[in-house]
Amino acid sequence: MKATLASPDSASTQPIYDVIIAGAGPVGLFLACELALRHCRVLVLEKADSLHAPLKQLPFGLRGLNALSVEALYRRGLQSELQVSQRLKAPHFSATAPQGQRPQVGGHFAGIQFPSEKIDPAQWPYRLPGATEVQLLSELEELETVLARRAAGLGVAIRRGLALTDFQQTTNGVMVQAGNQTLQGMWLVGCDGSRSEVRKMGGFDFVGTEPEFTGYTALVDIVEPEKLKPGRNVTPTGMYLQSQPGYLILQDFDGGAFHQSQKPVTQEHFQQLLRRISGTDVTITALHIATTWTDRARQATDYRRGRVLLAGDAAHIHSPLGGQGLNLGLGDALNLGWKLAAIIHEQAPEGLLDSYQTERHPIGAQVLDWSRAQVAIMEPRPQAQALRALISDLMNTRDGATYFAGRVWGVTTHYDLGGKHPLVGRSAPNFAFEDGTTLGEHMHDGRGILLDFDQNADWQALARAYGDQLKYLSGRAKEPLGLSTLLIRPDGFVAWASDNGADTSECQRAAARWFGQRSVVEAKP
Repeated sequence: MKATLASPDSASTQPIYDVIIAGAGPVGLFLACELALRHCRVLVLEKADSLHAPLKQLPFGLRGLNALSVEALYRRGLQSELQVSQRLKAPHFSATAPQGQRPQVGGHFAGIQFPSEKIDPAQWPYRLPGATEVQLLSELEELETVLARRAAGLGVAIRRGLALTDFQQTTNGVMVQAGNQTLQGMWLVGCDGSRSEVRKMGGFDFVGTEPEFTGYTALVDIVEPEKLKPGRNVTPTGMYLQSQPGYLILQDFDGGAFHQSQKPVTQEHFQQLLRRISGTDVTITALHIATTWTDRARQATDYRRGRVLLAGDAAHIHSPLGGQGLNLGLGDALNLGWKLAAIIHEQAPEGLLDSYQTERHPIGAQVLDWSRAQVAIMEPRPQAQALRALISDLMNTRDGATYFAGRVWGVTTHYDLGGKHPLVGRSAPNFAFEDGTTLGEHMHDGRGILLDFDQNADWQALARAYGDQLKYLSGRAKEPLGLSTLLIRPDGFVAWASDNGADTSECQRAAARWFGQRSVVEAKP
């Protein structure tokens, strides 16, 4: 039986949601989809009246999705709905494509590009030729539109123009105040960005480092834009980038002072700054839109307090260098969704929700340090320039380029799940089966998978014991990679793997850890 939440008279006519999510950005919407896919009642609150905003549209809204994010969208049947990347014809990189067919640049670290011809995909033995792209350009507004449409189709209630203003939690639920309404939920998740009200009201500790610079993103009209060098340019006074005509990014190492002053960015200020950083006399004739940001890096020490959880920028903030923020948040949502759904449906083993913290907090800490390291070698100091030269040399080696690519694309992401097999804790390979399907296509329903290449009756019985939690999948793969059996979590990460058709006891223990204890002998065909 699900717990019921006692409600005051003012909320007595309101439905009780399984989960209330604050924030209808990509993280909140993706989490809502994951929960609704497992038949949870979800309400999303968003303070903005509309998802349309200038800063979400091209070129401001462009975001780079890494391999894990692309895989997640593909595994839920959402990648094909993103059209912006196709219109832009971005140079996608396939690690398994012949080198002559790869783009010259695989990505960058602090603006230092790593060459694709140096990358050694053999160092990623479980990444198959049929894998999704390792990077994909997406427009933020389009991504939110696709996710909102899917969420609504799954029955998620999305309330725009209604911000969370307060909440109280009890032992069995959360009472949320939004405007003049009191709403009831069993759980509350803050996906409400870097200034998260849920985080502040919930008393979460948010610790880290203060900024080194103020970043500027602006759309301007420029006289003689050819005076600016192409690409990302680190100078003795900062950094500038012109990726598209009139679309500029600047970094001024002022300790974040201008951003914290909350002063508006004027045309005069921006021109003076651009001239100083670029060392040119370039002239700006119009400033259409501009925003500022910093490299402040902070992380919640805990992602959960009772029935309140954090995900995305509400849980961690850092500079947008390298575009890791969106990918980190989508990873949070994918990790949390199936676990919270299992708790709601009373199918979770003890400690399952604790694994959200133990798995995602270290990943977040790594990304914050990755961001800090980039800032450290971009500073206008001789020491930073020396480090920058050293990193550049390393990137031009085979192992160096492969290391940076693996980190930037997320293909080396690994959860420490304690398994013996090297594939445990990693994203499952996208096996292509002889019937024309792929593993990713079998994951659209958000269930766990017991993948059996040997068609063993014992594995079928184990899968049946878990009902709709675990799907049995058997078939011949074109490249099975020497594997015989895999237990795959709903988020696509491998919980257990075997190369030799081992007995079911080890797999049973892994299944009990992630899906709860079940008696195989009671399973009926």
